Amino acid sequence: MPISELKLAKELIRRPSVTPKDAGTINLLAKKLRSLGFKCQIINFKNIKNLYAKLGKSKPNFCYAGHTDVVPPGNINEWSVNPFKPTVKNNKLIGRGANDMKASIACFVAAVSKFKIKNKKFKGSISLLITGDEEGLAINGTKKVVKYLKRKKEKINFCLVGEPTNPNRLGEMIKIGRRGSITGRLTIIGTQGHVAYPHRANNPSNAMVKILKKIKEMKLDKGTKNFQPSNLEITKINIDNYADNVIPGSAKAVFNIRFNDKHSSSSLKRKLNTVFRSITTKAKCKFNIKYEISGESFLTKPNKTTYMIQNTIKKITKIKPKLSTAGGTSDARFIRKIAPCLEFGLVGKTMHKVNESVPISDLKKLSNIYLRILENYFK
Repeated sequence: MPISELKLAKELIRRPSVTPKDAGTINLLAKKLRSLGFKCQIINFKNIKNLYAKLGKSKPNFCYAGHTDVVPPGNINEWSVNPFKPTVKNNKLIGRGANDMKASIACFVAAVSKFKIKNKKFKGSISLLITGDEEGLAINGTKKVVKYLKRKKEKINFCLVGEPTNPNRLGEMIKIGRRGSITGRLTIIGTQGHVAYPHRANNPSNAMVKILKKIKEMKLDKGTKNFQPSNLEITKINIDNYADNVIPGSAKAVFNIRFNDKHSSSSLKRKLNTVFRSITTKAKCKFNIKYEISGESFLTKPNKTTYMIQNTIKKITKIKPKLSTAGGTSDARFIRKIAPCLEFGLVGKTMHKVNESVPISDLKKLSNIYLRILENYFK
């Protein structure tokens, strides 16, 4: 009997795996996959459980990647159902993770179970790389599993990441790349003093205001053939000063840049540091900057597998999906180091929201799409 995508999605959603809690999701998946003949490795990095499961030994290896962790539900009283008691209402499955992305995982497992019934002997192997650390810091999840697989000389020939990629309708969009992301934590250090005697102090907020204005007005680029323009957003400004008659000694700000393939994190750091150095030197202040790089921009050049997947989706949804690099980051930024990859999953309109949901019809279609992709890949 093939595995039901709806039943498995419900089983996964019932487990409140809010990052970094696993709540039994990895063991549940491993049990289901072992019943299909997969060899499962549960790989722990600190407090994060990860799974690499493989069916078959020969080449090529088609991998599906996803995550079982979810974001917190928020105010449970705002939900129409208990977010961890999945419920079908108006032909929609409602629950935390229904959209991002437990239902997608369930669709792929269901697709494999159907594929195996029809193709008892196929040339190649199917694998799943599942992490419990995508919604959090992403330190002990896919990033470390990829390094582990490289050490083990495990070859993945193509990877499909099941993130919700479609804006409004299933079939609209395939992600073939992502912009990079760099966060800067800037501190300007001046000299504290009395507001009535400014000549005895050096207010760091003056330099901070000039710096933030300068970097916000920087024209990074106009976009490229495959990417939208890079953008810088200031996300925090803070001065820890509890007295109204004191000039502060330091000021802090945080900003984030989503950048395309015209830049690297290194080139952006050089550009920003030049601005910080110039303005603080004139203001006779000092600066301290700490950078956090979530990932570099990347593009998977479309190949025959990309176009096969695009055509498969079109046949089932009657929509030709756009090949896009829009949106935020995903674990594809780590996987692309060992294999060409693209992303295709559900419609992302309700992800991270109250009453996160997926239409039952989309579950069936996605499972069918994943099945047809496997059939076409292993022809």
